[in-house]
Amino acid sequence: MIYLLLIYEFFKIGLFSFGGGYATIPFLYHISEVYHWYTLNDLTNMVAIASITPGPVGINAATFAGLKTAGILGSALATTSEMLPSFILVIIVSKILKKFSENFFVKSAIETLKPISCALLLFVSAGLLKSHIADIKALILLAVLILISWKSKKDPLFYLVIAGVTGVILKLAGI
Repeated sequence: MIYLLLIYEFFKIGLFSFGGGYATIPFLYHISEVYHWYTLNDLTNMVAIASITPGPVGINAATFAGLKTAGILGSALATTSEMLPSFILVIIVSKILKKFSENFFVKSAIETLKPISCALLLFVSAGLLKSHIADIKALILLAVLILISWKSKKDPLFYLVIAGVTGVILKLAGI
């Protein structure tokens, strides 16, 4: 039964998450709340690991969530289920895109999805931040990295590496 639920939930994520890999986070948050397959702390770790692992963030998160939930088979099912809607839609859309690419309604729908994706991401980010509010070190690190990112526009990978290295150093130092 868990395999069918994994297929269903991750197919749904693949079908409805517009805006890139980070747009899958609200769906992953929902799964953690409904099924309790993983905790919010696990979700935070999933996003961090998926962000620094080569490949698309959403697919990496699906792989990690499937592994955490139902082992290697769960990992394969979650990953495949999340990719399948995109695969199917790309085939269909590529066949009809030329006919509708300049259509007012199509353009409007896509433009409307952008702010909705941002709002969902903001909502989940606030929830994840709230779950780690007691960890003052993480909040200080977050504030410092936000300030640095405003001053120097570097690749996001730079900030992820800095955060990861800082976290390892703090753990090893016992701080």
